[in-house]
Amino acid sequence: MSTALLVEFYHRLPERREGEDPQTWLEQFQSAVVAFKKSAAQSYNEGTLLRLLVSADRDTRQAAVLALGFLGTMATNKPLAQRLHDDDERVRQLAANALWALWFRADGEDNEKELQRLARWQDRGRALTGLNELIDRSPRFAEAYNQRAIIYFQTRQFEKAIADCETVLALNPHHFGAQVGMAQCLMQLRRHRAALRAFRKTRRMHPTLEGVEETIRALEEALGEGGTRDDKK
Repeated sequence: MSTALLVEFYHRLPERREGEDPQTWLEQFQSAVVAFKKSAAQSYNEGTLLRLLVSADRDTRQAAVLALGFLGTMATNKPLAQRLHDDDERVRQLAANALWALWFRADGEDNEKELQRLARWQDRGRALTGLNELIDRSPRFAEAYNQRAIIYFQTRQFEKAIADCETVLALNPHHFGAQVGMAQCLMQLRRHRAALRAFRKTRRMHPTLEGVEETIRALEEALGEGGTRDDKK
């Protein structure tokens, strides 16, 4: 299978031109994305796409990451996470998006739809009840715990959020969202040394995640060499 074919599919995605109507462009882009997904699925298998992830060609890596975001199984979790360290910014952005898509569909189509539905709910109480039920049915569905951790964070139940983040990371050690979520909870609990360690772990997972480097520098400056707080986590 020619590498150039996947790149050709990728290059058919329209770039928005200056002055172009946003809605018109969005409709064209969405249609092109559907066509890209279909063409990639017909022409490539997961193994071939994984090999293309490490191509020396930037556009090939971009195209492979995008395709795996639509088509990959959890077998692509680690290879996609490695692309968060790519030299190309676009590859890194696509890899982060691909991982989120992968994590949501990791437990099958039915549970993906249910989780997407619950994540959109504005009523946190009802969403939390639904997530509890989903976790009871699928106790190894890491993203369900992560979405529950988000609700716990929003409702200032930080210890519960941390516990769920720990579960997510035990099930999926590449989940940078849970890692940074844990760090944010520790900040709210004023456990600053633990937060610093958690943010540093986030940086190792996703070196360019927005806001992380700045927070690390601020914590390092605040704590300094003479910091005396002794956190347990």
